[in-house]
Amino acid sequence: MKASGGAGRDAGLQPERTRLAWRRTTLACSVTAVLALRTALRGSGSPVEVVGAALIALIWLAFLGVAHRRVRQLAAARPPGLAPRSALAAVACTVALSVFAVAVIL
Repeated sequence: MKASGGAGRDAGLQPERTRLAWRRTTLACSVTAVLALRTALRGSGSPVEVVGAALIALIWLAFLGVAHRRVRQLAAARPPGLAPRSALAAVACTVALSVFAVAVIL
C-alpha cells in the first residue's frame, strides 16, 4: 500500500466512524431541541416563547438536513470531503440551538 494518500488509499473504517459520529451528534441535537421546545412551550405561551419554539424547530430541521446529506455522502465508496458551506451550516445550527436553549432556560 502506498504511504501517500493516492488512489490506493484504503479508508478502512474511518467513513463508518464519521457516519456514526454524525448520528450521535444528530441525536444530541434532537434531545437539546426537544428539551428547549418543552421548556419554551411550558411557559406562559407568550408570542416571544412561541416564536422561540418555532425558531428552535426550524434550526433543528436545518441541522437534520445537513447531517442527513452528509451521512448519505459517507455511504459512497470514496466519500467527498465536507464542503465548507455544509460545515458552516452545521456549526451555525449548533451554536444557534445552544443560544436558544440557554435563552429558554434563563
